[in-house]
Amino acid sequence: MVPLSWYICLSAVIFGIGGIGFLVRRNVLIMLMSVELMLNSVNISLIAFSHYLQDLKGQVLVFFVITVAAAEAAIGLAILVALARNKSVLHTDEITEMKG
Repeated sequence: MVPLSWYICLSAVIFGIGGIGFLVRRNVLIMLMSVELMLNSVNISLIAFSHYLQDLKGQVLVFFVITVAAAEAAIGLAILVALARNKSVLHTDEITEMKG
């Protein structure tokens, strides 16, 4: 059996990769993928703790997180496609559409 600490370390590494990817890269698509990585790392830790504590509440919560991640991806990609069609840019430094 794999110890709990390995799952938590894996989750921390994946969350760190996602966080660094979100902060460093300026491409909107890469930023969306980084957010998905961070959400999936939270899912890994929820499943690990749920299995370790022999409680199904964490595994049920994972379904809600997956649902929110799917909605975020669908809305984010729709906004991204509309932005790419209108402005043909995907870098956050070049997007000035919503400046007041």
